[in-house]
Amino acid sequence: MNIYTKLEDIHNMPDAAVALGNFDGVHKGHQMLVRECVAAAEEKGIVPSVFTFTNHPVNEIAGKTVIKNIMTFEEKASELERLGVQNLFSFTFADWIRTKSAEGFVKDILIDCFHTKHAVCGFNYHFGYKAEGDADRLAELGKTYGYGVSVIPEIRINGQTVSSTLIRQIIDDGRIEEYKDYTGRLYCIDGCVVQGRHLGRRIGFPTVNLSLDSTEAFPMNGVYITLTTVNGKRYHSITNVGNKPTVGEFAKNAETHIFNFSGDLYGSFVRVEFIRMLRPEIRFPDLDSLQQEIHRNCLQAQEYFEHNPF
Repeated sequence: MNIYTKLEDIHNMPDAAVALGNFDGVHKGHQMLVRECVAAAEEKGIVPSVFTFTNHPVNEIAGKTVIKNIMTFEEKASELERLGVQNLFSFTFADWIRTKSAEGFVKDILIDCFHTKHAVCGFNYHFGYKAEGDADRLAELGKTYGYGVSVIPEIRINGQTVSSTLIRQIIDDGRIEEYKDYTGRLYCIDGCVVQGRHLGRRIGFPTVNLSLDSTEAFPMNGVYITLTTVNGKRYHSITNVGNKPTVGEFAKNAETHIFNFSGDLYGSFVRVEFIRMLRPEIRFPDLDSLQQEIHRNCLQAQEYFEHNPF
């Protein structure tokens, strides 16, 4: 997949079908939208593409992190490529695009830049200065500028409209087992293993530590049954997300104890997939109590894997 992050890098593009949106989380609604784009591209013999922003427009306008990212840019790009996207246009949301009118956005970007012959958006899509354009306006402008439009209706699962906002709430509440209902995959975090305080090793449960970016959405503090991928191999594991209140107060991080694994992973890239929460994070009166609870949680996780093989 080709990735373009700057307008000046785009030259002589082939005709394209372009899916429009933020695509944070690449949930099932996004997936339907992208599949419609890919299908339209195949039918018309043009290139399936996505236009999105690297930063969230709301955060840029506010000048601070108001909406946290569900996934990293790299994770988003990987999911879009898996769905068949060939060109990903991901610009930084800034004044040059924020102040464009709806028609200016269509003419200057969709037509002159991307050579759009078909556009696909969600039912609640807005574009242009102060979000003046919507799906109806996109279709209306399509008649003037010669492109077709497909509008994807809302998708409801478990009685709720699928949205990035809903998924952020699920993550924040620790209802991590529901994440798969709306995305088709397990919630995960990727990162390089960093040095910790080696407390887990001292109490018999060595862990790999991942630092967490405060601009991303992470599960509520607690202990989770997880799967950890190391060098392409998936291991059963258990993960604590939190601030370690029993031994002090620290920046939020993720500590994962991998079952049946030994070795030095510092600096290694790992992926931790979350299956379900066992308990919220709590402060224990002493390290012995913490050790006993970790042992109990490990037994719970191992029992889960015995009945739910991955």
